[in-house]
Amino acid sequence: MSTAESTLGAAKSNPVTFMMKDLRAEAAVEPSPVSTSEVTKETQIIAIYGKGGIGKSFTLANLSYMMAQQGKKVLLIGCDPKSDTTSLLFGGRACPTIIETSSKKKLAGEAVAIGDVCFKRDGVYAMELGGPEVGRGCGGRGIIHGFELLEKLGFHEWGFDYVLLDFLGDVVCGGFGLPIARDMCQKVIVVASNDLQSLYVANNVCSAVEYFRKLGGNVGVAGMVINRDDGTGEAVAFAEQVGIPVLSVIPANDDIRRKSASYEIIGRPDSVWGPMFAELAENVGNSQPIRPKPMTQDQLLGLFSADTVGRNVVLEPATQFDMCGKTESTKQTLEVVYDEV
Repeated sequence: MSTAESTLGAAKSNPVTFMMKDLRAEAAVEPSPVSTSEVTKETQIIAIYGKGGIGKSFTLANLSYMMAQQGKKVLLIGCDPKSDTTSLLFGGRACPTIIETSSKKKLAGEAVAIGDVCFKRDGVYAMELGGPEVGRGCGGRGIIHGFELLEKLGFHEWGFDYVLLDFLGDVVCGGFGLPIARDMCQKVIVVASNDLQSLYVANNVCSAVEYFRKLGGNVGVAGMVINRDDGTGEAVAFAEQVGIPVLSVIPANDDIRRKSASYEIIGRPDSVWGPMFAELAENVGNSQPIRPKPMTQDQLLGLFSADTVGRNVVLEPATQFDMCGKTESTKQTLEVVYDEV
């Protein structure tokens, strides 16, 4: 009997060892790369992620409005518990949320109709999933419940060119990762600025995409929108490092800030900012999902100067004497340690 046959026979005689070898071999296989071919689905479903307050809702309201002016049929879905995604689109008016409407209808013994939760302006259709009040429930679970209701209302049969999903990126519970985890969208776009916290969130989103790719997912990152750009360049450097394109750079401009604060849409063809959003709409439509290369925490910090982050501080380990004021003798653990099989 050859050595190989002897080894195989020994492995088969020990099922645990045989299973471990199979698992290791399977884990070592690299998943196939993200498809870079043209999106074939009739509807492009795009999830937009970013740090809270970074300008996702501003970007999406103007982007969706411009797309509609270009003749596209667009649905904007707010997936933020603050329910503020559609505020700019509707001139500051609050949109009844799916979760709130569903609860009221259920108490009244009535079914939810699409007209109860979906509203439109100048060709843009929009709705808010909503969420629980502070301390009264899980926001991620609210997202899941909202999409379950949308599926009952025929979400997968609706005839839109684009469905844009506005998601918080700095909340890590499962519901907010739903589009990535369940392949509910074809691609992800991140919104960030030249600050560490927003790029930290963007990097986390890239990490989530990479994680689910390794589990067999198909979602990729199509690019980044840099909002409130002050010209310092950290966001551009981040995009280059993780391997995603910059789809648009929106400047830190007082005119944009004032108009946004007064709930004015600037993504109009006749606006001075119209060409910027027209270009963004084209880039979003043509962008391809890419498998990103997430950065480590140290690499992310390295995008900023030592004067901004860390200031060359060295981590000094604490000692037992620091903690207790005395040095204690090391005691043996009571944990039972079993020999490996």
